[in-house]
Amino acid sequence: MSGPGLSDRTIAAKHGSMGTEETRSAIAAGLERALARVGQGVPHDLSRLTGGATMESWRFSADGSDFVLRRAPSLGFMEDRPFGHDTEAAIIRAAHAAGVTAPEIVVELEPDDDIGSGFVMRALPGTPDPRAILAMDGPGGLLQDIARDLALIHAIDRGTLPADVPELDYADAVEGLADQFAEAGGDRPIIALGLKWLRDNLPEPVEPVLNHGDYRLGNLLAENSHLTGVLDWELAHFGDRHEDLAFGCMAVWRFSRVDRPALGLGSLEDYVAAYEAESGASLDAGRFRFWLVYRTVWWALGCIRMAQFWRSGEDRMLERVVISRRTSEQELDLLLLLEDDAPEEEQARPLPPSEVKLEPMGEASAGEVAIAVSEWLATIKDRMEGHDRFQLAVARNALGMIARGDGVEIEFADDLLAQELLDGERSLATPGLLALLRRTALDKLAADVPKYPMLALARAKWTGED
Repeated sequence: MSGPGLSDRTIAAKHGSMGTEETRSAIAAGLERALARVGQGVPHDLSRLTGGATMESWRFSADGSDFVLRRAPSLGFMEDRPFGHDTEAAIIRAAHAAGVTAPEIVVELEPDDDIGSGFVMRALPGTPDPRAILAMDGPGGLLQDIARDLALIHAIDRGTLPADVPELDYADAVEGLADQFAEAGGDRPIIALGLKWLRDNLPEPVEPVLNHGDYRLGNLLAENSHLTGVLDWELAHFGDRHEDLAFGCMAVWRFSRVDRPALGLGSLEDYVAAYEAESGASLDAGRFRFWLVYRTVWWALGCIRMAQFWRSGEDRMLERVVISRRTSEQELDLLLLLEDDAPEEEQARPLPPSEVKLEPMGEASAGEVAIAVSEWLATIKDRMEGHDRFQLAVARNALGMIARGDGVEIEFADDLLAQELLDGERSLATPGLLALLRRTALDKLAADVPKYPMLALARAKWTGED
């Protein structure tokens, strides 16, 4: 199969209105049909795994072994992908054969299975939980494993892969981000600043290698400080090796360890040295910075796009609207990446004061209603398990965003300023602009995701506050 078929449309509509037990039963029946083709027994203990921004994952057992089903939750996400699950499975098979800690593909779904588009993998040991991984002893050893695995991925022969694995054209990719920005309203000045920087600093092409495309904590499995698996290959493409290396080093993927620039596990110097030793390639700091900025803009726009998926009805999952508000994380990170280009006097300029939050009076405000509902949800948390418990936590995060934003007007969208930045009419050299962007970035993120680790770092750096 080259992409989602008729059964994907059926499954998206049918399972969108079905309860959890009905969905589980339908998937179990489809899995039984698929597994029978490769001589595997009846699946049992099927459970939905938490997380997954675009794809569903279901764990189950059969014949004494554990497996994971990866499938599309909606047709909309499959239509926007550069290739289907058949190509993704082929990429994973090639990586597994090359010695990468990629899972073993067991069987691919077919239309007659009637559970959508996807494939079944043999489960790997280890945890994908970034916080559990960051708490392991010996992060340096894990970083060495990661560098070795990434070098193996980049060495995979193009001839062993399907012809439809895309190659990234840098200039086209940047203009594609600009198009996304315009479609999203074109009114976020910090993203406009990042786009202008990318256009001005576009590197020359190099010999492309296979990129995993989403190589970061959250998509890696680890156990006892060793890498045990690399997951989620849906963004694989040919391009600059620096892109893969930089993506995992974004602040958002370091989680609590913002002090460790290399995937939250160690120093960039150690990571680069390990990768160069394993790959035989020499890395370039300028190219690394370009892809760090590129991927930060890319993820900022990806977050915004989640809201459009929800509005269109393509995917009404709660995570979509909450992830859309994480755009403010990337805007703050982007400003931290770019501010060194500003004149020293602008970097030293004090920030304007924050808007004063008005205390509600009279009947309950929207924020107070949100707090009340969140407090009630906390009382039923222990009755939930699996994906439902995860969704409850997401719901409480959403209510917290409403409550923290109640009574505060943050002027963060400005299409005129954004266009002036894109056109180069204003820049970080414009008196007072950097200070204004810093203030709005702090205030917006404090309302959206106040526990984001980089917020405390930026506040201390820009205001001197703890």
